[in-house]
Amino acid sequence: MRLSDCHNIEDFRKLAKARLPFPVFDYIDGAADDELTKARNTSAYDACDLVPDVLAGVETIDTSCTLLGRKSALPLMLSPTAVQRAFHWQGETAVAKAAEKYGLWFGISSLATRSIEDIAALTSGPKLFQLYVHKDKGLNASMIQRCQASGFDALALTVDTIVSGKRERCLRSGFTTPPRFTPASIWSYATRPRWTLDYLLREKFALPNLDTHVSEGSSKAVSIAEYFNTMLDTSMDWDTAASIRADWGGKFVLKGVMSAGDAQRAVDMGADAIMISNHGGRQLDGSRAPFDQLREIVDAVGGEIEIICDGGVRRGTHALKAVCAGASAASGGRLYLYALAAAGRDGTERAIGILKDEIERGMRLMGVTSVDQLTEDRLRWR
Repeated sequence: MRLSDCHNIEDFRKLAKARLPFPVFDYIDGAADDELTKARNTSAYDACDLVPDVLAGVETIDTSCTLLGRKSALPLMLSPTAVQRAFHWQGETAVAKAAEKYGLWFGISSLATRSIEDIAALTSGPKLFQLYVHKDKGLNASMIQRCQASGFDALALTVDTIVSGKRERCLRSGFTTPPRFTPASIWSYATRPRWTLDYLLREKFALPNLDTHVSEGSSKAVSIAEYFNTMLDTSMDWDTAASIRADWGGKFVLKGVMSAGDAQRAVDMGADAIMISNHGGRQLDGSRAPFDQLREIVDAVGGEIEIICDGGVRRGTHALKAVCAGASAASGGRLYLYALAAAGRDGTERAIGILKDEIERGMRLMGVTSVDQLTEDRLRWR
């Protein structure tokens, strides 16, 4: 299978699986417990159908929208994801340049493998920083200050990782950051020489937004679960969020909101946006899918705050359905991570281009010429 054989996100998943050692692939692909929520995140979009109009004159369409005060060429955001250079040596560099090419918002994680400053220098496109709140308050302050100095457009506080979900594939494979060769996995690494040589011979793996404060995950190999369970602040509450918002002073997002009550509290605290998200099904298995919760949250706070429906997006029509149901945009991580892992920047750009084509084609076939026309009367619920 080659990159030219990839015509949808599932194709990129298959190519990534073929090219990655299994512990690395399973870290991307896996989720918590029985992985029921991960599957629901995508299947939830099957609960409604798009209703097209015809003879609408769709020669010219406008797929753009405004998110957090900046224009996005599509109603789609590339969600922040951790340790990207473990998947492909280009890592966040590839994603940043692909997002800039297509005019999209993208985010980097606290656990990014490129520094805040490097990403800021790479692109003038809209970008957010996803903050994990660590027990080390000096580390939290340092990351916020570095984002301010580097001109990041928004800060997204992730609120659904007080402890790590039980990611059983990672428990079985022993995946750590940095990746570690174990007797159980050495054959998989040996039979994926391109990935292994890139990892061994190119720039040393690091987490540069953390390594001035902690060694875990950067120079000291740990599992993601161990990192979350030992390094993150389990006392984080609404007062913590309000304090971080005040320290940041710019566009502020809460990522991981799943209930209407929490959405209203986000409005009350002055957040600019919420990301309805269950962390890709990697935290609380058995929880609702973001798309399933979208209408309830829109009914509670629609119009008072921007709403991004995060997770499970595999098709351009999924983004269209999310916007029809009241979201400002959709977002996802695996939708580009599979492509990054499969073929670096070339893969990432091809995946985004496919989703762009699907969104444009979907709008034309629905008879809409702008994102503003994607309203709930275009949906029928089953």
